[in-house]
Amino acid sequence: MPFIDSIRWDSAGLVPMVVQDGKTRDVLMVGWVNREALARTVQTGFTHFWSRSRGKLWKKGESSGHVQIVKELLVDCDMDTVVALVEPRGAACHAGYGSCFYRRLEPLSLGGSLVACCEREFDPCEVYGDQAAGTRQEDGKGEADAR
Repeated sequence: MPFIDSIRWDSAGLVPMVVQDGKTRDVLMVGWVNREALARTVQTGFTHFWSRSRGKLWKKGESSGHVQIVKELLVDCDMDTVVALVEPRGAACHAGYGSCFYRRLEPLSLGGSLVACCEREFDPCEVYGDQAAGTRQEDGKGEADAR
């Protein structure tokens, strides 16, 4: 059976794909893939995803140029989650950070606040123009809104 047929797709035909830096193992982002996105990821060697909000397939980096070169794909024991180990070529996060996981809960309590734990690598307004209007500039001390 082809590997793509062994994936346990959810009722919408999707599974999550966790993207990690292949060298550091840092988690860069998590996105959803359908059969076509996963097939294109394998065929092209670049990560592709299914946008639930836009209802379309997209290649990571198609707007920013910040692509992810796939080095390995792993599938979990339940066959319902994929991990892509990649060589990132630029920041992963549309908000300008190397990883989408740039906020840390401090202190580690229900009353804690989200605080930026790394520096922004690029200005989203310069890369995406008007479509970045929903991305608030981060001062390193508070929350940032993601589009």
